[in-house]
Amino acid sequence: MAITSANQLELLQTAEAVAREKMIEPELVIEAMEDSLARAAKSRYGAEMDIRVRIDRKTGNATFTRARTVVEDEAVENYQAEFTADQARPYFEPSKDGRAIWLREGVAISEFKGNTPQAGDVFEEQVPPVDLGRIAAQSAKQVILQRVREAERDRQYEEFKDRAGTIINGVVKREEYGNIIVDVGRGEAILRRNEKIGRESYRPNDRIRAYVKDVRREARGPQIFLSRTDPQFMAELFKMEVPEIYDGVIEIKAVARDPGSRAKIAVISYDNSIDPVGACVGMRGSRVQAVVGELQGEKIDIIPWNDDQATFLVNALQPAEVSKVVFDEDSTSIEVVVPDEQLSLAIGRRGQNVRLASQLTGLDIDILTEEEESKRRQAEFNSRTQLFMDKLDLDEFFAQLLVAEGFTNLEEVAYVDLDELLAIDGVDEGTAEELQARARDVLEAANKAALENARALGAEDSLIEFEGLTPQMVEALAKDGVKTLEDFATCADWELAGGWTTVDGQRVKDDGLLEPFNVSLEDAQTMVMTARVMLGWVDPTELEPKDDDSDDEDTATEEAGA
Repeated sequence: MAITSANQLELLQTAEAVAREKMIEPELVIEAMEDSLARAAKSRYGAEMDIRVRIDRKTGNATFTRARTVVEDEAVENYQAEFTADQARPYFEPSKDGRAIWLREGVAISEFKGNTPQAGDVFEEQVPPVDLGRIAAQSAKQVILQRVREAERDRQYEEFKDRAGTIINGVVKREEYGNIIVDVGRGEAILRRNEKIGRESYRPNDRIRAYVKDVRREARGPQIFLSRTDPQFMAELFKMEVPEIYDGVIEIKAVARDPGSRAKIAVISYDNSIDPVGACVGMRGSRVQAVVGELQGEKIDIIPWNDDQATFLVNALQPAEVSKVVFDEDSTSIEVVVPDEQLSLAIGRRGQNVRLASQLTGLDIDILTEEEESKRRQAEFNSRTQLFMDKLDLDEFFAQLLVAEGFTNLEEVAYVDLDELLAIDGVDEGTAEELQARARDVLEAANKAALENARALGAEDSLIEFEGLTPQMVEALAKDGVKTLEDFATCADWELAGGWTTVDGQRVKDDGLLEPFNVSLEDAQTMVMTARVMLGWVDPTELEPKDDDSDDEDTATEEAGA
């Protein structure tokens, strides 16, 4: 199939038709045609030749040229497509009929007087058009289709990449293995079966609204992933229904969902005259009901946000009433005490209420009844009392007196200011000094025993003398095989302080080696990095915070000097 004058205009018409169908630029289709014709021509003239094709955008006339690039003398590898400056000099002047032209860096050069060939120059001369056989024509067609598909994918990705995090409307096209393929206009999106609410089902041509969770560029084309279970889907629905949220007067601070069943959303108002909960509910519940209807009847608790974590948690556990909140600032866990009759309401069906409250606040919640809390406190009181009786050789009354005053361990008794012991009724200076002496003797004996045990287990002096580790800590590390400073430096912070891991959707507690000694994650990080610096594994200058302002000033000074 030769490209004759009869079908020259058909190239442009075909390019225009394909571009309209695929919604891409006609120029991309023409470039694909040029590339496909050039590849077909190479099969005729030789694959080692650099054959180029240009299609006139007005007439559709296709021009075939052979290109040769000027390279350095020793850099010639392909003699069919490259030549040296000396070899190019005879071709430097354009031919009389103008068929030969020179290109330098892609720009045609028409004046050559006083110039010589340079590396990078490209010499092109026309060659006869080729007759495309059946195989070559089929190959050219495949190249065009491939380039058009790539252009279509690029166009689709560019259109949807900025729509991630928004709600999109579409029409259901079909269902594949439980996944819903959705027509979203200029492309297709997928709603996976685990992203559908409950057991909802769709038929072809059903209209659907979903949240664009992710847009990825993959080998098979851009993939648009939708979700109806993502917490942000509900947040975006409220943004559409509540003008105050869209305008920024009310902000959604947190969302937790059990898709299709129940959800909690925390909101805050930056205008004292606007009630954030009332605005989200709307007149006679019109606004929240619109969201509930879209989410297949999902019950929604709208909760006022509060910067105080304890207050926010009390709100998050609604409708249950909370008697007391015990919060440890050094931990992410929190204890909530509720009346006995409120326990089932606080926990919710299958733990739903407390689970959503935990997701909303980001805290691990431990719910206790008033009776359970009372029993636990009594057990702690008795345990501490027995500790002081056994270790300090005190009678029960005096040991209970110490516990009642807030002393929980021997370290507090041994190293607290003497005045705090003297503040206890019936304790004089001699008694206080005797208490501290006994506590220190017990601690020193325990430290000595722990140290001897650690050495027996193989702990080296480099670990024993490391600042921040007590003898009991060294003993615990040695029992787990951490016996040298090098061993300690290879530990992860969570291995020392403990943490949480998600396994099959469930949070699993990881016990830390030093967790019983109340070593926080930050303390563990500091100790591990200090050990690595001491061993020369880490440059201490890399740990110093960089002053961006000073860096900018230094850079500006250097530029001014330059």
